[in-house]
Amino acid sequence: MEQSENNSTGKIPHIYVILFLLILIGAISTYFIPAGQFERFTNDGGAEVIEPGTYEQIASNPVTAMEFVKAIPLGVIDSIEIIFGVLATGGLFAVIQRTGIIDLGVTKLARTFSNRGLWIIPTLMIPFALFTTFTGQVELAIVYLPAILPLILKLGYDKITAGGIVLIATIAGFAIALTVPANLGTAQMIAELPFYSVIGYRIIILIIMLTIGMIYVWRYAKKIQNNPKSSVVYDEWQEDTQTTEMEIKKASKRQIIASIVLGLLFLGLIVGLLKFGWYFKELAGLYIMISIIVGLIAGIKPSAIATSFNKGCQQIMLGALVVGFARGVSVVLEQGQVMDTIIYVFGEFAKLMPDSITAIGMLIVQGLLNFLVPSGSGQAMVTMPIMTGLADLTNVTRQTSVLAFLMGDGFSNIFYPTSGYFMATLAMGGIKWEKWIKFIWPLLLIWYALCCVLLFIDQLINYGPM
Repeated sequence: MEQSENNSTGKIPHIYVILFLLILIGAISTYFIPAGQFERFTNDGGAEVIEPGTYEQIASNPVTAMEFVKAIPLGVIDSIEIIFGVLATGGLFAVIQRTGIIDLGVTKLARTFSNRGLWIIPTLMIPFALFTTFTGQVELAIVYLPAILPLILKLGYDKITAGGIVLIATIAGFAIALTVPANLGTAQMIAELPFYSVIGYRIIILIIMLTIGMIYVWRYAKKIQNNPKSSVVYDEWQEDTQTTEMEIKKASKRQIIASIVLGLLFLGLIVGLLKFGWYFKELAGLYIMISIIVGLIAGIKPSAIATSFNKGCQQIMLGALVVGFARGVSVVLEQGQVMDTIIYVFGEFAKLMPDSITAIGMLIVQGLLNFLVPSGSGQAMVTMPIMTGLADLTNVTRQTSVLAFLMGDGFSNIFYPTSGYFMATLAMGGIKWEKWIKFIWPLLLIWYALCCVLLFIDQLINYGPM
């Protein structure tokens, strides 16, 4: 948090300043963008979706001064489940850190990879990507990063390397979804396509995208291994490396038992995510209970558990509140009733694209809209009815429109500050958003360029079914 506060003297404004300006621009835009709305209906899956061709302008309803003042509080209120979940995650890992379990595990892994440190990159990225591409639990990045960060620092790399391992792997799996219900399932349902159809083609794309991502992180890690000054966060290097000096100890019986219990509890947590659809409300409560149970087993007194938990919450307060600030952008657009107008304009923009590159236009539209609707299922319900109708009017198959949605929505999630889980993950790793952007933008350009090529090919081959 101190690093973020000190950033006020840097070239890029503090993330709060950026988001406040975006909210201000959004509020002002409601005085110039016509208010409008689509008719909506409930589909067979129970979701409320837009009825294409029903957009109409309505009476202007610009955001008032008081509504602007309340935008951030309302954004925080709307996002409180996520915010508290993020805080609870920070508290949990602070307690686990206090038990010494993380240090013991990191020391053991550091010994294993001491002479082949770079191989930790594919060793971690492949399972992260596979788990995400089947389950869609991209939010687990918030859990992965603090768990592997001490190991990556111990091996001599920086926190950007750790962030790259987690965020690049998970977003590759999410964007090129194989069986993710939230984004792929919803999009294919609206497009009236068989669930998870054409999975073989997406497997090939996933392999390509993930391989590019692993090479990108490998090259960066190799570069800072040879010259630490080339690190994006070199100014924080000394502070980070100090955390890697850990005394080698043998695990106590309490720590061994606590580790086993922790593993079982996390296994149960994953089952709950997959089978029962738990979200931050359930996760936050479980994180608190896990903190208490594991802390007591490890021999930590109740008051010490509470103190550590509180310290962990304080350390990621910035990242948690950013979620609420970011939601404020959507709040003012919805209050001014211009969100549907923006969606309508983007849909018309896609229609204006030459038929040969209509799919690329869809990709651009989905990528831009993700700034305003940073939810895979939410964006699918808003945009796929329009994109499906557009596909039927051109030489684009519905399956191609789904792929354009997946890639346009997916990859931008590790760029936009309005992506709540992404900003929370950065907070967990102590990574400034502007430093991350400096690291990630070349990869995103490569990924999106490849997406354009793939979508162009898809149009030529009538990628299907439908």
